Amino acid sequence: MNPTAPPAPATAGTDRVNRTLVEGAIGSLMVVFGSLGVGWLASVSPLNRLQLLINLRTTEWGVVTTTAVMTLGCWVLFRAWLRLGQKLDGWPEGSLRTVWKACLAWGVPLLACVPIFSRDVFAYIGQGRLVAAGHDPYQQGISTVANWFQLGTDTMWAESTTPYGVLFLDIEHVVMLIAGEDPDLAIFLFRLVAFLGVLLCLVYVPKLAALHGINGARAAWITVANPLFLISFVASAHNDSLMTGLAVAGTYYAATGRGIRGVLLVTASMGVKPITLVLLPFIGLLWAGPGASWARRFRYWFYTAGIGLGSMVLIGYLNGYELGWLEVMLTTGTGYSVYSPLGVLVGFFYSTLGPLGLDTSWVLPTMKLIGRLGSVAIVLFLMFKGSHGHLIQRTVLAFAALVVLSPIIHPWYLLWLLPFFAASGIRNDWQIVWVYFTVAFFIAYGVADQLFVWQFLGDLKPWLQNLATGLSWLFIAYLVFVDPGTRRIFVDFWRSLRRPERAGLRKRAG
Repeated sequence: MNPTAPPAPATAGTDRVNRTLVEGAIGSLMVVFGSLGVGWLASVSPLNRLQLLINLRTTEWGVVTTTAVMTLGCWVLFRAWLRLGQKLDGWPEGSLRTVWKACLAWGVPLLACVPIFSRDVFAYIGQGRLVAAGHDPYQQGISTVANWFQLGTDTMWAESTTPYGVLFLDIEHVVMLIAGEDPDLAIFLFRLVAFLGVLLCLVYVPKLAALHGINGARAAWITVANPLFLISFVASAHNDSLMTGLAVAGTYYAATGRGIRGVLLVTASMGVKPITLVLLPFIGLLWAGPGASWARRFRYWFYTAGIGLGSMVLIGYLNGYELGWLEVMLTTGTGYSVYSPLGVLVGFFYSTLGPLGLDTSWVLPTMKLIGRLGSVAIVLFLMFKGSHGHLIQRTVLAFAALVVLSPIIHPWYLLWLLPFFAASGIRNDWQIVWVYFTVAFFIAYGVADQLFVWQFLGDLKPWLQNLATGLSWLFIAYLVFVDPGTRRIFVDFWRSLRRPERAGLRKRAG
């Protein structure tokens, strides 16, 4: 080192990172602007009377412009996420503070978003009104209450019972007591609830990662700063955010010997969506502690089941819903996703047997049964595996079995798993590239999948979906082959496949 050379400016690295934070914030604002034209609004929303939104939502140029801006905003946010990971490479001290800044700078603007990628938040509104009217959402659909359609609920929810837990029904009830008949205020309140889940992940993912010797800032960057995570859990206001945040927090407390707190938090997660019931056996193992005998494991399984299931049953009976949440968990789910493993098989049998005039009514029920039996077998194997080690990994593998072996996989389902995988170690090789690929795939799918377009512009909708898809593919190609910053990620990856001994990628977990 030349002692006479002037020191590098201390702010150089900070300035580079700040530019990336600003880039992501611009992407978020673009998403918000685009949502004004093609996001979902209730027909009775006062926002429909604003002249700007009228121009954006009822004219061809308006919906074309907002579709393009929203799509490009998602990819600007995606690029900022990639670049932040590159600029924090090595994850020096202070990186977690920077990730916090990124999550807030990119996530807070999305609080103002018109719902995109999904309209499930309108189902929350309808179910909250159901509860307020004294009905049981486990027995009745949203069409039971007056004016349900004008408040934005998809017709698929008209006669469907709720798949949510007893705690979330109480949250829906409280939100609607506050919001009354104002759907926009209700959406904002539900979005704040979802944002609480984001903050829980931001706090507890790094803590859980530290237990594995994984860099907490990197785990939080992979999970929470992830654009799919922010869009699905803030812009879409999915209650899965709160479910996931509570599950991660509960797992952390169980893993650090605070079992009762851990069980209660995971039980609260089940109260949002009962699917996290699958975590309870592993919470019991974590609570029992390392090296626990089989007698101790069974004892703590008993404690965990008593507290967790007992609380759910008690709350259900106090609310008058009894075991409706359990019935829903066991029977929910109709149809299939074309990109899920079982959905691919269902589609194959339909397309093969249907044209031959053969019966296909057995296909979907059979695949659902195979998936459930397979996931139960995997969970039991992971529960009773002799070694007590790697419990967090076994927990997420059990959770993943339920997701992957379901005929229906929504993009946000994968976000249930990502915090646990990131906290237990995602290597900087094909594993992180697979995360990039999955996030990119579901962003490209999301921007084209659910676009609100008025019926008198209906002929334009397929063209808009093609526009969104085309822009997504062009931006992906730009990031992989042209962009001087991000292309290095993929160049190094391909080199690592061709010449592993000279790979530029370092195989590390944190």
